[in-house]
Amino acid sequence: MSNINQVNREAAAKAEAEARNIYTVEHPVRPEDHWQRTGHRGGVLWLTGLSGAGKSTVALGVEHTLHRLGYQAFVLDGDNVRAGLNSDLGFSPEDRHENLRRIAEVAALFAQSGSLVVTAFISPYQADRDQARAIIGEGFHEVHVHAGLDVCEARDPKGLYKRARAGLIPNFTGISAPFEAPANPDLIIDTSKYDIGESIHATIDHIETHFTLNQSLVRVA
Repeated sequence: MSNINQVNREAAAKAEAEARNIYTVEHPVRPEDHWQRTGHRGGVLWLTGLSGAGKSTVALGVEHTLHRLGYQAFVLDGDNVRAGLNSDLGFSPEDRHENLRRIAEVAALFAQSGSLVVTAFISPYQADRDQARAIIGEGFHEVHVHAGLDVCEARDPKGLYKRARAGLIPNFTGISAPFEAPANPDLIIDTSKYDIGESIHATIDHIETHFTLNQSLVRVA
């Protein structure tokens, strides 16, 4: 049923684009051709979780490990994207929604090229993550990087919780704005129980199980 829904969404998007005189370029190199070259499927690991849960640390560690293993991988991180691609957006609900929509579209292009994309965004609302899944398709894997609010606030590596508690940051997730934890994520990484190395290895295990085609891509100790 999900494949049928994906086909219907793509057909609707194509019809809407053609109504605006926008025509999709058909690539002669299929995603599957990229997969055979890299030895793995393209896809997106969408890391979601509270600020301070460890999303960026895990994502960057996973990227580094994947590079050593011979995967084609890249991290899209919240601060970096907002400094460039989405520098025109603020933090209103509407702007947050548009921020994640753009990111999903970019991640989908990376995935189509055969890359594994690891994103690190709070993305607090299930509706936005569902939209990202709809844009990216079956290569989308939702990863909940979990740590309780008390743990994240104790870490507070950027001092954001302290400023939010002082009322200096409005609509701050976990303090003055909600975080909707994934009901059925593809993977849960609990960074309050596991250290960074264990968290990275758990993510790599997931990737090897779901994305690897070429068994010559083996783990490097």
